[in-house]
Amino acid sequence: MDNGWQKSATAWIANLGEQGDFGRRYVLDAVMLSRATARVFKKALDVGCGEGRFCRMLKRHGVDATGVDPTPALLESARIRDADGTYIEARAERLPFDDRSFDLVVSYLSLIDIPDIQAAIAEMVRVLNPNGSLLIANLNSFNTSSAEVGWIKDNTGKRLYYPVDNYLQERSMWIDYRGIRILNHHRPMSIYMRTLLDLGLRLVYFDEPSPSTDAPSTKAEDYRRAPWFHVMEWIKPE
Repeated sequence: MDNGWQKSATAWIANLGEQGDFGRRYVLDAVMLSRATARVFKKALDVGCGEGRFCRMLKRHGVDATGVDPTPALLESARIRDADGTYIEARAERLPFDDRSFDLVVSYLSLIDIPDIQAAIAEMVRVLNPNGSLLIANLNSFNTSSAEVGWIKDNTGKRLYYPVDNYLQERSMWIDYRGIRILNHHRPMSIYMRTLLDLGLRLVYFDEPSPSTDAPSTKAEDYRRAPWFHVMEWIKPE
C-alpha cells in the first residue's frame, strides 16, 4: 500500500533539516534526549528512523543506534549523512532482529504512520531487553482526531480553535503540507494504552511537553493552545 513517504521523501528531508522541524527542535528533542540518556543504554533501535536524525543524535551521546524504516529514499539519505551507521529497510510490524537485542527502542513520531499498531508495538517489545525502555513520542490523539481539518479560522485568517471530532473512530487520512503528502492514522489514546498495558509494560514517564523558552513566540503559542504531543517511557519487566 502506498503511504506517500517515498514520493514525499525529498520534501520531508528539506523541511526537517538537521535541526528538525518546530515540534522536534523546540518541543520534543530535549525531552526525548533526556529520557534516552537518563539511564545507561548501550544499544538502541529507532523504529521509523526516517533520514536518521535521531539516530545521529543518540550516537553523539554515546548510544549505539540502529535505524529501521520502510522508505528507501529516507534510508539513502540516512546512510549518506552517517556512513558508519546501520540503517535497515524493514517494517515495524516485522523487525529483522532477534529477541532481546536492544536496551532502548525508540518510536519518535512514527506510530501514526504504522497501519498495524498492535503488531508493531509487540515487535518493539519482543526485541527489547528485560528492564529495557520503550520510548515513544507521538502526536496527541486529540490532535489527530481532526488533523485533516486543522485550525478553525475566522474570515481574517485568525486561528479561533483546534477542533476535536470523531475522536473514538479509528481511521487513516491523507495529510498534505509543504510538498509532503503522507498517510497518517488516528487512534484514540485508549488503543495505544491498552496495547502497551496488555504487553505487560510498566509506564514510568508521561509528559505533554510545551515549547521551550527559546521557541519563536507566535508559533509556540499555537502549540500551547492545543494538545500536540505526548512522550511516554515504558519499561519491559524482567
